[in-house]
Formats: sequence, C-alpha cells, structure tokens
Amino acid sequence: MKRPWRCAYLLESLALLLGLSLPALAEEKLRIVTEELPPFNMTIDGHLTGLCTEIVEAILDEIGETATIQSMPWARAYDIATNTENVLIYCMARTASRELKFKWVDTIAQTDWYLFSLNPNLRLNSLDEARRLQIATVKDDAGEQYLIGQGFAVGQNLQSSNKYEHNYEKLLLGRVDLWIANEPNAVYLVRSAGQDPAQTLHRALALANLGGARGLSMAFSLKTPDATVERFRTGLQKIRASGRYDTITRKWQ
Repeated sequence: MKRPWRCAYLLESLALLLGLSLPALAEEKLRIVTEELPPFNMTIDGHLTGLCTEIVEAILDEIGETATIQSMPWARAYDIATNTENVLIYCMARTASRELKFKWVDTIAQTDWYLFSLNPNLRLNSLDEARRLQIATVKDDAGEQYLIGQGFAVGQNLQSSNKYEHNYEKLLLGRVDLWIANEPNAVYLVRSAGQDPAQTLHRALALANLGGARGLSMAFSLKTPDATVERFRTGLQKIRASGRYDTITRKWQ
C-alpha cells in the first residue's frame, strides 16, 4: 500500500522536476463550464444534459479525456473562461466582439436570433425602432452584448436577468415589450410554460448579424495550450464523421 506521504513526495518531486509548483500542476486540469440554456444545456433531475452537453461528452469520450462540467449563471461562466487558463466554455455564440477573446473549436449547434413579442401586430423594420421599447436580456450573453454594442443600455431600454426563463416571465407580465433570444431556447421555454410557441410567440425582428451561420460554438480560454484545442477539434471532426454527432442532433430536434 502506498503511504500518503510518499505520494505527496513523489508529486512534489515531479513538480520540482518540471519547474512547477503544486498549485500550478493542479491548474493544468481542464475545467469545463456552461449555463442553463435549454435545449442546448440544462439540468434535469440533477443531471446535466442537452444537445450541446451530449456533444461535448461525446468528444470527451472520443479523445479519452475526463473532466467535470459545471453549470452556472452565464456571466460567471463567461468571466471564468475569459480570465482562467485551461477552461472550455460552451455553447457560445461566436460574435465579432468575442472573436479574439477565445480559442475557438468549432460550431456545435445552429440557431437564429430574434426579438420576440407577444403582440402579433408588433413588427419592426429596423433595430432602431426597438430603442423606444423595453427588451429582456440575460447578463453578458450574446444578445445583451450585441444590443449594448448597438447603443442600447441596461437600465434604460434593456432589462437584464441571470436566467432565460425570467425573461419570458417578464414578457408574459407585460414588464417588457420584447425578448431577445435564440429561437430553440425561446421555443423550449414557451413549451415548458405549457403554451404553444406558434400561437404565443411572434418574431418582431430577425437579427441576422448575431451569430449568423456560425451558430453556437465551443471555445477555450486564451491561456489554454493549442494542442488541447486541436485535440478537441479533432474529436469533434471524428464524431461528425462517425455519425454520432448527427444522432445526438436528431435526438434534440
């Protein structure tokens, strides 16, 4: 039986040999963070699942990697991924403002973004027409970042929340006029509320510039080794080639 002090000694010796401290060795372990964004990532009965989660798990299995996935509010996950090394974050819209802040793997899910309304007669010809209205957003998500970049402001014409379901609640209660969301998420939340999206939710304005063809992606923090990023990119390519990716995608459609 190995004695604990001997294991500790060996680990410390390895750290010294590599020129690292023990905390530095601990930091080398991959960390994966995400948010509650159904149907892409969501916790059901204490189990994290969803389209993107299953794809990430398939990649981990393909490349023989073990890592724990943590679900948390998006603002926290985004902060960790932008300020900590060896962090994978998913599934994230690949926008221009985020392009140089991460090492991108690739798109893992497709989606379109809209300003949604409960009023079928509310149709906007441009984003400028939305400036006089109140819009529900999620703190630091792609929708909120996009609108802020277009001159909107939290506390003026944006009402920010930590959870996506809170925004649909605001829309139902008449506290906001519009809700910015990707369509699969909006449809899922409306159905979860026991309502028919086709009857309840109306597209007031399409936001083609938000995400676009890039959809939702996996990305690593900048201080992650390029070799790690490439391993995951290769793993994604392999599960696509094997058909496993398509099987997961069909399951969640």
